[in-house]
Amino acid sequence: MKVYFVGFGPGDVELLTLKAYRLLKEADLIIYPGSIIEEEFLSEFEGEKVNSHGMKLEEIVEIIEGAVKEGKKVVRVQSSDPSIFGAIWEQIRELRKKGIDCEVVPGVSSVFASAASLCIELTSPSIPGVAIVRPAGKTLKEDYLEELARLPLTLVILLGADRVEYVAEKISKVRGEEEPCAVVFHASREDEVKIVSTLGKIAEEVRKRGIRRTATIIVGKVVEGYDERSHLYG
Repeated sequence: MKVYFVGFGPGDVELLTLKAYRLLKEADLIIYPGSIIEEEFLSEFEGEKVNSHGMKLEEIVEIIEGAVKEGKKVVRVQSSDPSIFGAIWEQIRELRKKGIDCEVVPGVSSVFASAASLCIELTSPSIPGVAIVRPAGKTLKEDYLEELARLPLTLVILLGADRVEYVAEKISKVRGEEEPCAVVFHASREDEVKIVSTLGKIAEEVRKRGIRRTATIIVGKVVEGYDERSHLYG
């Protein structure tokens, strides 16, 4: 018995992997997070669809277990890539207790879809890496934005559009208000919005557009590109 956790990507169906697309085409039951992925995005897939928004973990597990035991192919859709704030382990943990095997199919993360939309790299020849984090809020007591801001990293903040003022204030304490910053709402979708600004101005510009969720915040010099030359083309 097996259930498939499939990364749906940032919203553009054309960004699905071939494997994800095939599994969705073959699925008898598709469980999807309706608060993030609208059912219309799944319209070309014929399987029965269940919106998991508002369901408790136990309810989701029970639905999956029942369908798998009936011999149905079950796909549990996860937005973007399941490995980044996907909350898949708690589902997998409970399903394994019931003898149900799980397979995870990666998807294009909104992190990378946002960078692609901006036509930028998240690193440069002199930047050692990227930190992907979320701000403190309802589901996280403490973050380390100021500490991370002191490191020469590109900062990518997810689940933080509703706290963009807080994010900008915390990071600008270290990097200053002129630090480049971008916000991408609904990366890859038809209603995508891109804002390129600075930490000092980004919150006001985001609020003007009415953006409160489903956006990626990118902070760092790479937002403006770079003049360096990598060893790759040396």
